[in-house]
Amino acid sequence: MSAPQQQQQQIQAKSREDNNISTRYAILSVFFIFIASLGALLIVYGSFPHVTEEESHYIKMPWNIEEAKQLGIVLNRYKANHYYHVMAAVFLSYIFLQTFAIPGSLFLSILSGYLFPFTVALILVCTCSMLGATLCFMLSQILGRRLVLKYFPEKASQWKQKVDQHKDNLFNYMVFLRITPLLPNWFINLTAPVIGVPLVPFAVGTFIGVAPPSFFAIQGGQTLHLMTVEDSAWKSGSLLWLTVFAVISLLPILLKKRL
Repeated sequence: MSAPQQQQQQIQAKSREDNNISTRYAILSVFFIFIASLGALLIVYGSFPHVTEEESHYIKMPWNIEEAKQLGIVLNRYKANHYYHVMAAVFLSYIFLQTFAIPGSLFLSILSGYLFPFTVALILVCTCSMLGATLCFMLSQILGRRLVLKYFPEKASQWKQKVDQHKDNLFNYMVFLRITPLLPNWFINLTAPVIGVPLVPFAVGTFIGVAPPSFFAIQGGQTLHLMTVEDSAWKSGSLLWLTVFAVISLLPILLKKRL
């Protein structure tokens, strides 16, 4: 083997070694960020006002609408005296799920509608979505590039072509993507920095784009609260709103199949 070939092989081996070290550091960084975020979340929940043994069963992350309702009933009892503590718990939980692309934020949107006035809940949900997506965007810059290019190379390439087509109007395009079900939110958050989407239109477009779908989740939460407080489970208006919310929640699945 000639000297230039040996030198080239050494350079390639050194590049692979550096890449492996860089990947390990990236994984460790994301791991420590996850542990720190989880610790902050546990501190908030751990410092929550004393609840009864029965109520403590419902102090957990909601994964369905019934759990969101039961958690809302418990938190609503403590909201009068611990308003900002309750809001901080919802705020940090929502951002945690969004940051690490964990499903479940829909039920926190419903919970927000259950606990707070509509305008407050909408601003809270939009702000949490923007901050969580921005943090996920930043984490993707650390580690996501390797994951996206390894597991979703074709889809990322297709989306990059779309982004290049809309590069002069990325803000409107980001709003469009958040409203429509063309791409899942976690994929947008992870892939955006990889394909060159700037942070500002990404963050602002997220804040505005999540508002329309959040409207129905928040309204669903307010309807649940009304039914619980007034014991009006069979009130026609409440049932109508819940029916509308159920239909709207199915539209992304139907549209995605059609598109």
